[in-house]
Amino acid sequence: MDSWVNSAEILGSDLPLELSGTGNRRAVLMDALREAVRSGRLAPGTRLPPYRSLAADLGLARNTVADAYAELVAEGWLAARQGSGTRVAERAVPVTPVHRPRTPERAARPVHDLVQGQPDPSVFPRTAWLASARRALAAAPDDAFGPGDPHGRPELRRALAGYLARVRGVRAAPERIVLCSGAAHGLRLLAEVVGGPWAAEEYGLPFHRELLASHGVGTRPLGVDADGARVDGLTRRDRAVLLTPAHQFPTGGPLHPARRAAVVDWARATGGLVVEDDYDGEFRYDRQPVGAVQGLDPEHVVLVGSVSKSLSPALRIGWMVLPQRLVAPVVAAKGEREQFSSATEQLTLADFVESGAYDRQVRRMRQRHRRRRDQLVAALHARAPHVRVTGIAAGLHAVVELPPGTERSAVRAAARQGLAVEGLGDYLHPGAGRGPGAPGTPRAGAVGGVGAAGGAGSVRARAAGDTLVPQRDGLVVGYATPAESAYQEALDALCRSLPPVSPPVPDPPRPPAAP
Repeated sequence: MDSWVNSAEILGSDLPLELSGTGNRRAVLMDALREAVRSGRLAPGTRLPPYRSLAADLGLARNTVADAYAELVAEGWLAARQGSGTRVAERAVPVTPVHRPRTPERAARPVHDLVQGQPDPSVFPRTAWLASARRALAAAPDDAFGPGDPHGRPELRRALAGYLARVRGVRAAPERIVLCSGAAHGLRLLAEVVGGPWAAEEYGLPFHRELLASHGVGTRPLGVDADGARVDGLTRRDRAVLLTPAHQFPTGGPLHPARRAAVVDWARATGGLVVEDDYDGEFRYDRQPVGAVQGLDPEHVVLVGSVSKSLSPALRIGWMVLPQRLVAPVVAAKGEREQFSSATEQLTLADFVESGAYDRQVRRMRQRHRRRRDQLVAALHARAPHVRVTGIAAGLHAVVELPPGTERSAVRAAARQGLAVEGLGDYLHPGAGRGPGAPGTPRAGAVGGVGAAGGAGSVRARAAGDTLVPQRDGLVVGYATPAESAYQEALDALCRSLPPVSPPVPDPPRPPAAP
């Protein structure tokens, strides 16, 4: 007789066993246990259910199971110790070796990490986060543990509406905030809803451009100069423009006030959408954070943000502050249920914001990043005074400008020092500097200004005399990632990787004097 039983009694752990065959039940049980160990189902050290529990589950007499355990202990299959129960013995069981194809060896991990984009994980506020998690779980309504609403938990949307209004000048009701798993997720949803093509700053994250392209949305580069993106190059064909107005990524600097007004004028005139990536708007060091462009026109600007820089990218929580007309389509694009962000973590973040812990963490990180930035600037001034550091007024990174033609050799030199750092050219749009989207090239369909004072027309006239930021050599140095104990060594490695002072260019030879 065959039987399949599952030990699910509360007295012990589950142990499904197939008791096949007839005859002595103790022998059948011993064969089943030996096979479970031999096949690897019961690994060495695994604790077995108490014999009383297993006997009740299998419908056997207690003495039958106890005797089977005792005999397997004597044979060396099991081990019994007072107070720790019966376990699978730590014994060598012949196992046929499994052939695994050789995989290519991974490159050695760098010793030092100055790649931009993430804070030092060791400074995550574990104690404060745990306190918020306990409060949030204790107060959570029952529906928080059901299927998630793709709009996001209302507790967090209310907390974010108040925080963003106070700190970033955002104008939005909680109903206009849709939660997502990060800025990349938000961009993917907007690409699905808005369609393309989009314009984007010629320097920016390649990942964002690739993500948009994977959803059928091409991007056209806008030139960048010291005042940010050249928004006078936007056309009526552009469905949206992706900008980093608070701190142009990665070259640094906020979008000029006149250009902020001009991009809003473009959106109103064409029905286009301004997508504002507020990736590090809270981290300004020399003055108060620049307000969000969204505050100028909530019906034509989407603000996209997350906690990846202020807390941790591991939390996977972001948000979009949307025009009213886009709320329903974006929620529909997410699906019928929340699939991307944990409701319990949303509730925890809501408490973290409401309790003031988020403000305290941002202030703490702002002080820490400013100190890191100052160390970077001081080290370069002392050991490489021939290089220029830019983009240092805000953010978690700076740009170290290099002599022409030295960027790739500097990145290779850094790798030899065990230092991970990226070149500025890695962020340049592949279409920058050529074709109809090239900086400074007249564009058909460019939208004119609405007035001479502060409108798009005056921006174009003013910008026409400016010098575009050239496609230059440099290193994008992230100063937030290393631990405190490793930061100075990382700076030393950076300084050793930089090219020496460029030799002076000799004067051209003079022609021989006339006879």
